[in-house]
Amino acid sequence: MPKKTLRVGFAISKSGPYATGAGITIYPNYVLWARDVNEAGGIKLSDGIYTIELVEYDDQSSPEEAIKAIQRLVNQDKVDLLLPPWGTAMNVAVAPVFHQLGYPQLGVANLSDKTPELVEQWPGYFSFLGTSSQYSEAIADLLGELASQGKIGKKIALVYVDDAFGLELSAAARKKLKDTGFDLVYDEAYPLGTADFQSLLTEIKNRQPDAFIACSYPAETLALPEVANLLDFNPPVFLTAVGTAFPVYIAKFGQNTEGVMGLGGIDPNQPGLMDYYKRHKEVTGQEPDRWGSPVCYASLQVLQQALERVGKVDRPALTKEIASGSFQTILGTVKLERNVYYGNRLLGQWQNGEFLAVWPKDKAAAQPIVPKPNWKK
Repeated sequence: MPKKTLRVGFAISKSGPYATGAGITIYPNYVLWARDVNEAGGIKLSDGIYTIELVEYDDQSSPEEAIKAIQRLVNQDKVDLLLPPWGTAMNVAVAPVFHQLGYPQLGVANLSDKTPELVEQWPGYFSFLGTSSQYSEAIADLLGELASQGKIGKKIALVYVDDAFGLELSAAARKKLKDTGFDLVYDEAYPLGTADFQSLLTEIKNRQPDAFIACSYPAETLALPEVANLLDFNPPVFLTAVGTAFPVYIAKFGQNTEGVMGLGGIDPNQPGLMDYYKRHKEVTGQEPDRWGSPVCYASLQVLQQALERVGKVDRPALTKEIASGSFQTILGTVKLERNVYYGNRLLGQWQNGEFLAVWPKDKAAAQPIVPKPNWKK
């Protein structure tokens, strides 16, 4: 039987400020998934077997360009399915267009506490990464446990990037930390694009916190450890946000990654996960990250299984199946609650060259190392 073609389109940031994140976490997984599906023989639908053809555009990190590209994919390229862009802002910007055109939007890089409200507005809008509060509350819970074990005191320094992501993450963390009895000895925003953290970290060091928490983007995540090392600022817990789990992080800091915590984390014993990491490197030529990358691939496994269950490209039926079904993925069983997946590993720590999940406890691959080792000069 001749194979048929399923056209799958997307607009992704290949240039502009979002290109780094998109190029690490999202784009390689689109390429890998299409290749994996095609090498395994295709997707089995009721009227035959379909191979995947990807149709892509560069959205240039611009919401306007992304919207134009998506309209072009649907109206001119006649794609059967759409895959989402990278980033919360981009996903929210294109969501009305996905909704208007009737395509489900399986978002991965769209981390927000507003997702449940957005789902009311756009029933085909999904988030596989969870919500900001989940991660903030995990930080407070982990620190609370460390304090109860006598491994840290109660003094916390909190810094955050002054945009939607940082404000949301820090607001949830601040509330939970205060409720848990911690003392915020420093609690300040820094402007997006800040490159020099010397005066900020000098002031924080003088307050001798037991834990340093930064609700940071990749650029700051890569800048902060350098300055901390320079100033010999080495609190028992050093936790940064987006980018800590990126391969570029360990490439840059080597043995100084040891003991640093961040969002994400993996369990190398999860069935199929290390095989995924190996295939990702072989097919795309680059290492995946240890947070969003496997989540992105799992979302595509969900899409494929939902398609095969529905048996055809019936987008409303597909949306319904994704919202209600259970799916077997490299993360284990994935089941969404009101279009959000809450089952991720939330916090990880670099230990012996791998970013291991340390929270929640029932998904942890390792015990946290606290205090973290001293920076090596």
